[in-house]
Amino acid sequence: MNTALMIAFHYPPCSGSSGVHRTLKFSHYLQAAGWQPVVLTAHPRVYERTAESQLSEIPPSVPVHRAFALDASRHLSLRGAFPRSIALPDRWATWWLGAVPAGLRLIRRHRPRVIWSTYPIATAHLIGLTLHRLTGLPWVADFRDPMTEDDYPPDALRRRVYRWIERQAVARASRLVFVAESAVDLYMKRYPGLARERCQLIPNGYDESDFRGLAPALSPNGHVERPLRLLHAGLIYQEERDPRPFFRSLSRLKRDGRVSRQTLRIDLRAAGSEPVYASILRELDIDDIVHLLPSIPYRQVLQECLDADALVLMQGAWCNNQIPAKAYEYLRVGKPILGLASEAGDTAALLRRTGGATLVDLDDEAGICAALPDFLRRVRARSHPLPDSAQVVSYARDRQAVVLAETLTQVLRASGGR
Repeated sequence: MNTALMIAFHYPPCSGSSGVHRTLKFSHYLQAAGWQPVVLTAHPRVYERTAESQLSEIPPSVPVHRAFALDASRHLSLRGAFPRSIALPDRWATWWLGAVPAGLRLIRRHRPRVIWSTYPIATAHLIGLTLHRLTGLPWVADFRDPMTEDDYPPDALRRRVYRWIERQAVARASRLVFVAESAVDLYMKRYPGLARERCQLIPNGYDESDFRGLAPALSPNGHVERPLRLLHAGLIYQEERDPRPFFRSLSRLKRDGRVSRQTLRIDLRAAGSEPVYASILRELDIDDIVHLLPSIPYRQVLQECLDADALVLMQGAWCNNQIPAKAYEYLRVGKPILGLASEAGDTAALLRRTGGATLVDLDDEAGICAALPDFLRRVRARSHPLPDSAQVVSYARDRQAVVLAETLTQVLRASGGR
């Protein structure tokens, strides 16, 4: 069996990033597809949140090395300030110092045939690039998000460093892997010399085994007078998923008597920025409808999704070439989805393709006001369409691992190996 060195910042016990599940599930299912993963990740001290329970999901047969790393903002700052030079390309740049020698030792010990690294975090691709240059092993660069935009990262120096790493990946990686078709298009337009054959699409997805043993989903009962429960699971970024138009729509509907705490409850689980959102909810007088809830273990979140009457998905137009990873778990859950996403983006395209969603632009306050009452009525009446399970199954993690294994094999053969 051939071996792949997988470089990933987000790996158990890291908590709070959907990227954890992408690498974790690849490392789990690649073996059945004919590749042995060896994982190079960061020391857990750098994670702001951890979930020790996820460690048990790492297959015992997968070697994992946690290299030295520090978070500049927490470990190297003085009164909250730190030199910018020690935080390029990002706050975890010290991981490079630990991971490169650790990676060389792993390469000598395990003899991998291919190097795979995943962004975010930018330092992961810098490590992959360095090990590729030092060893000559072919490199596969995985982009869960595009690395740069015209105004991202917002800091100009960091943007130049990110763009340099991105150019190196385009020039030197044997394959670039993307999670959305529009990201492929973006990179091919940005780099006209990039051939389509070097780009591989492997979306995020869901793992059926994560749902094993969970209680059946509850169905709304139109004869029972209780609030419908809508759930948003995970981070709501203040810019990329600005929820204020949604909040203002709810406030207007409440003032008009069209929703109340007797008819509607919306739970935002582990949204982040809780103090900011709590203040907005109080100001709009909807804190009796919208509830901010703390982080809980992943499988408990899946159970909450199954128990909810409907699910809320947010993605702003600024991220049209990205799809929130939670979208795939939502689709597997099989509940109606209120998709607050730009009609022109990949998130809306996914929801149209799989069905089961009412779509409104996230920043369209009037549109949300118009669509939400009908959405709630159909959810309560159980007449809202549900995601098409025949479409959804194509996003299962084990199937995606097969695609990655085939990609690694193609890269190996192209490099002259077998």
